[in-house]
Amino acid sequence: MQTLPHRQWMRRTMRLKRIAAQSLGSAVLVLLLRAPGPSAHSAPASAGPCTSLEACVQGFEASYRGVRTLHASFTQNYSAWGRTRVESGQMTLARGGKMRWDYEKPESKLFLSDGKEVLLWVPAERQLTRTPLKESADVRVPLDLLVSHMNLRRASSKIEFADSSGAADPADRVLRAYPRRGYDQEYRDVLVEVTPAFDIRRLVVTYPDETQMEFTFESIKRNAAVTPGMFSFTPPAGTEVIQQ
Repeated sequence: MQTLPHRQWMRRTMRLKRIAAQSLGSAVLVLLLRAPGPSAHSAPASAGPCTSLEACVQGFEASYRGVRTLHASFTQNYSAWGRTRVESGQMTLARGGKMRWDYEKPESKLFLSDGKEVLLWVPAERQLTRTPLKESADVRVPLDLLVSHMNLRRASSKIEFADSSGAADPADRVLRAYPRRGYDQEYRDVLVEVTPAFDIRRLVVTYPDETQMEFTFESIKRNAAVTPGMFSFTPPAGTEVIQQ
């Protein structure tokens, strides 16, 4: 068996973990677009104050039942082993497990799912990583219940209010969700910062080894127009394709 140099091994390990965290972060968002609800033309649910945990969870779930697509600009911070990597770009999600993350800084790359397969395209390395969506389910954590039933409590072992002192806006509330039994080796907890209108402003995934992936979102647009071609990609000739 060929042994990778330590630096190359570290880079590959960090990349795989970023892919896993990306999938988890995307799952938390995509699951909100899969539950049945009003048509895409329905008015968004009225935002109510998070006067209690139950009111906050119910308002959060209800606000996405008429949403079919979601677009936002994002900033992603990955912290591991004393190092932090910051990336940013544009994100588009649609029902059916479809997602497109266009990274713009510090380098161009594409993270995409057509609902059947997850792709990571890195132009600078001329490398494409492909993973069947079913096989990526392990890193997307047990959120299938929420995908099907829009029930945060059934998808988590416990949900609670978290400290909101670090929230981007004083009016925001922060929820902490813990994994169900059997998935505590995948992640430790997920923080979801929601605005008074129940938009997701920030998402923080913490792993058992204390590494973190944080996403912040701005310019959020619900039911943004999308085209089928947005969720497909054909790599250029000469691309190294890694099938996982």
